[in-house]
Amino acid sequence: MEPARPGLHPEIGRREENDVAVELGRFGVWHGSPHWGPELAAGLEQAGYGTLWLGASPEADLRDAEVLLASTSSVAVGTSIVNMWKSPAAEVAASYHRLEDEHPGRFLLGVGIGHPERTGTYRSPYETIVSYLDELDDAKVPADRRALAALGPKVLKLSGSRTAGALPYLTTPEHTREARRILGGGVLLAPEQMIVLETDDEIARSTARDRLASYLQLSNYTSNFKRYGFTDDDIADGGSDRLVDAMVLHGSAVEVAEGLNAHLQAGADHVAIQLLGPEGVDLLPGYEALATVLG
Repeated sequence: MEPARPGLHPEIGRREENDVAVELGRFGVWHGSPHWGPELAAGLEQAGYGTLWLGASPEADLRDAEVLLASTSSVAVGTSIVNMWKSPAAEVAASYHRLEDEHPGRFLLGVGIGHPERTGTYRSPYETIVSYLDELDDAKVPADRRALAALGPKVLKLSGSRTAGALPYLTTPEHTREARRILGGGVLLAPEQMIVLETDDEIARSTARDRLASYLQLSNYTSNFKRYGFTDDDIADGGSDRLVDAMVLHGSAVEVAEGLNAHLQAGADHVAIQLLGPEGVDLLPGYEALATVLG
């Protein structure tokens, strides 16, 4: 068992209060920096989404998160996730405090270990996560203002003891149900979910496969797929229909909303939605249509 850090219960290494200090709402939107802009951010806030998630390893200066905060008035902004190998904890902590000073109570720092295929110096991932969180503690980044990318049981448990909770990516409601069992109550669980608003199955699957292609080469994800019953055959050749349909919800807004709500019914507190579509297409109308159905 790791030694207790400041803010943790001394006997069990767990915060006595695990509720996240940032109001996230039940649904948010996830995209990498190239998709974000002031107009989309403001439109999503107006549509009623609770959180804007900045994905794909944002820089340690968190300037892109600052743009989203400045473009909106009350919606939360989170990173999903800052890569621990790429971004030194001290620099990230300084950026966190800058954002907190400028936009108090609206920013959640999501951090994670990334992938061995994309990091030449990748080693001892669990120990690296613990050390990084120690540095954030020392830099006075509160545990309830940060969250951890987590898929497997060991890191899920760590997310509950050292942060507000877990940010699983590319998972299913079955994973959400098991993650909630591992985390217990009072710990944030906010999975990401890709979607395609398209009722033609073949068109939707083609869009989904384009997005999934790079992820099917990453062992953190493929190992998690296998943990939930998928096989090498499911992962090969761009992904089987079974895998694609499980990882990327598609259909009408009503059908997609049912799939998103399945995560909440399985124990999620919040779902980060990633709408896929052709390059250059305005995503806001699709999000607005979905928001109407989600209420």
